[in-house]
Amino acid sequence: MTETIPNLGCIGRNFQTSGQLAVIDLWDPQNPRVVDYPAYNASCDSVARGLLERGLRPGDRIGVYCSNRLEFLEVFYGAMRAGIVPVMMGILQPRDTIGWIVEQTDLRLVFCERTLAVNLPSNTPAVIVDSDDTDGLTAFKRPGPFEPFVPEYDSTAFIAYTSGSTGRPKGALLSHRAHSWVAKTISQDRDFSPADTMIVAAPLYHKHAMNSIKCVLYGGSTVVLLRKFEAKTYVSAVNRYRPTIVSGVPTIFAMILQQRELLEGNDYSFVRLATMGGAPASDQLIDSVAELFPNAKINLIFGITETSAALFGNHRGGLARPRHSIGYPVAGNEFRLVGGDSDTFGTLLVRSPGLMSGYLNNPEETAKRIDADGWYNTGDILRRDEQGWYYFVGRSDDMFTSSGHNIYPAEVELVLERHADIEQAVVVPAPHELKHTVPYAFVVKRIGSLVSQRDIQDHVLRNAPPYQYPRKVVFLEKLPMTNVGKIDRRALEAEARRLTEEEKLGENA
Repeated sequence: MTETIPNLGCIGRNFQTSGQLAVIDLWDPQNPRVVDYPAYNASCDSVARGLLERGLRPGDRIGVYCSNRLEFLEVFYGAMRAGIVPVMMGILQPRDTIGWIVEQTDLRLVFCERTLAVNLPSNTPAVIVDSDDTDGLTAFKRPGPFEPFVPEYDSTAFIAYTSGSTGRPKGALLSHRAHSWVAKTISQDRDFSPADTMIVAAPLYHKHAMNSIKCVLYGGSTVVLLRKFEAKTYVSAVNRYRPTIVSGVPTIFAMILQQRELLEGNDYSFVRLATMGGAPASDQLIDSVAELFPNAKINLIFGITETSAALFGNHRGGLARPRHSIGYPVAGNEFRLVGGDSDTFGTLLVRSPGLMSGYLNNPEETAKRIDADGWYNTGDILRRDEQGWYYFVGRSDDMFTSSGHNIYPAEVELVLERHADIEQAVVVPAPHELKHTVPYAFVVKRIGSLVSQRDIQDHVLRNAPPYQYPRKVVFLEKLPMTNVGKIDRRALEAEARRLTEEEKLGENA
């Protein structure tokens, strides 16, 4: 019997007769747009009909190039209902990269905001999502019933681009089959239901936010959608809409906690789940989040564009998750840890139902990352404890050596952030003539702290191997961020190299 593959664009369609709210769009927080499931589903269908009427056919590609807003979701999921492949385009990418993506993916049409249209190649057909004119999305839609496209086994649902930190971004081909499984797996693991409201501020073109949306739609929940993350706006939205689920990278939670005036005196017991992903979280941050959200289960999560976030979750036997664990293996996945001293430590290799089909127009890179037996090399260093729980150690490309010792920045950062006077810390390599590289630490102090470089170095020497102590500590008011809310390590590495060169010039002067 042939397997019936769900259409990912139809996620949430089984709630189309429900009066449940689907989206509260806070693109303009002063004028929220509230849309229920019937209206949301009708809009997705009208986009699908509009695409086919425009002459597009299953397998054709369109670009989605806008900030977080209701129209992003309507176009993204509506296109998939018609078998059209949406390509997620980062709004902070430089103009030449946007042009390169348009050309590489052979986009038939781009849905974008008016202010972003100027970044498109001059001959690119576009629909302006924030226009009420004839070139706008409202005029493009064709209301009416729609019969969705039926995917084949590896029909591409959408294309997500990696960050491109080591060159041009790579377009991951993600299938209806793989991500229908991902949506079901994550939402069931985290118990999404119509009783839930989730606040999302991370960019929709990034995997973190898009996985959250899939969970919301699968569970018939409600999403409070912010245009972008701003700490005051985020906390104000939490106070107003009382979400049961909050999520973000650790840096976002740290910035939320700094909004003391907005938080003070409020009871946040309505939050049942707080998920943190993208980087390790310190003990102090976890404790502070737990104090703010006293009824929330706090989960560290782990996900990769190419393999999804449906790798680790809760223990199937109900065991409590250890504090810094990213979770227990989700059924259906296979894991290997290679390159370490034992099979409990090393680079993670994955075989998963959620794995991408490959990189668009890039068979060489696909072959580098997925071997002939279907194992994907994540490039992430993990360890596994005796009970089978997994822990993130660091990226293999973040690891550096000093006098022959392997240094994983995340391990040192956790030590640093256990210091009572440190809000955040990042460790990067700095060049050294004898040791190859040595650790430098960039630190954000807690307000009012007088902690010194020597204090911090002594703290690390007391709590970690001597080769891990930072040879230099640089104090910053805030850490640089990438366009998806992660700490910009590459910028800090460049600053460490600059400081080293500056010191050399001073010595030779």
